[in-house]
Amino acid sequence: MASSSSTGTGRVAGTLALRSGSAVPAASLIPGLPDDVAAVILCLLTFPDQSRLRATSRAWRLLLSAASLLPLRRSLRLPRRHLLCLFPTDPSLASPILLDPAAPTAWWPLPPLPCSPQLYGLANFAALSVGRHLYVLGGSCFDARSYPLGHPSPSAAAYRLDLAHSRHYWERLPDMQIPRGSFACAPAPSGGVVIVAGGGSRHPTFPSNGSRTDSTEWYDATARTWRGAASMPRHRAGCVGFVAHGAGDGCEDEFWVMGGYDGYTTLGGVVPTDVYCRNAVVLGLWSGKWREIGDMWEEGERKRLGPVATLSADDGRITEVFMLDGNDIFRYAFASNRWLREATTRRRIPNTESCGFVSMNGELYVLRSAKVPVEALGPWRQLKKKLALEFQVYNPGTKKWRVLTTHPPVDAPVDFRTAALCTVEL
Repeated sequence: MASSSSTGTGRVAGTLALRSGSAVPAASLIPGLPDDVAAVILCLLTFPDQSRLRATSRAWRLLLSAASLLPLRRSLRLPRRHLLCLFPTDPSLASPILLDPAAPTAWWPLPPLPCSPQLYGLANFAALSVGRHLYVLGGSCFDARSYPLGHPSPSAAAYRLDLAHSRHYWERLPDMQIPRGSFACAPAPSGGVVIVAGGGSRHPTFPSNGSRTDSTEWYDATARTWRGAASMPRHRAGCVGFVAHGAGDGCEDEFWVMGGYDGYTTLGGVVPTDVYCRNAVVLGLWSGKWREIGDMWEEGERKRLGPVATLSADDGRITEVFMLDGNDIFRYAFASNRWLREATTRRRIPNTESCGFVSMNGELYVLRSAKVPVEALGPWRQLKKKLALEFQVYNPGTKKWRVLTTHPPVDAPVDFRTAALCTVEL
């Protein structure tokens, strides 16, 4: 125990020395405490507390910045901690908001995307984080300059926000080569690279219309450019993507694309309906070749793939893939190419309500909008219903559920069919 403690102390001291070599003053972080103990205390604070305490001193501002906090937490071997980033609606109109699950009563707003006077109604965009950067890519929107006016258009726009900066702002990146919305995307294992595939122009306002594409490209953050890759075997939109590390032949990293739709048909020759994909396609990141995976469920077992969330190990490698189908959570078995029932939600969710599904800190979160009774201030103490988000949290390791409720700073219930979710590690 003594050697382990001295090793941890030396690691913290080394990290602080690196920071102090540039700008951190020599004064102690917390008077009366060694800097290594003070650093651990500050690292364990919740994100809202860290954000407020950055103004305490210059040393605290530098230590609690994303650029130094994440490496320090990793050097101390502290558990990975993620924040939830929620995009309630069009991010150019409503600010995305951050939530630390350790402090579910405090939401932290981010600036909205730059607004265009000609474009409106952005939906079906992709939101993901790579390191300290938050990306918003593509989507489908309406263009006041287009004809006919009511037809949606896919977007090729790409934005990035650096959470390490004290003043957050969205940086416009080079446009994607192919405009797209409702597409699969994931960060590559090397970091600083984002892969996108498929997508189209469909918009929630017109759910029966829209184009599809089979194109694939990836963003090189170092060169600040988009590069093309081999196209998928066929067109696909409304799909999800993730990178499975070492899942291919020869332990090759692979980009998986699941679900979505690849065509249309009509009911009775009148009502259009989608042809949903039951299979998956996989791109080898070394070979650059696609291969097809067979059907993941039998005919009649389910209509389409539900929301998907992945769990990662401490090194960032994806270890488990889960899907929410109604009130049931399924685990994907890579060996048998089947979805196996894992658990059922603790509180039943009506089929008419939309749900969000995301993983954070080794747990799975099922999100839904609800109105909960709260006691109003005043002499009568009347109960009123207030808009809230209900989180049903499942731990696959312990097989246990817990429920928590929070009140986000939004004016209307969150529709998770159009809202976007992602997690950020800070």
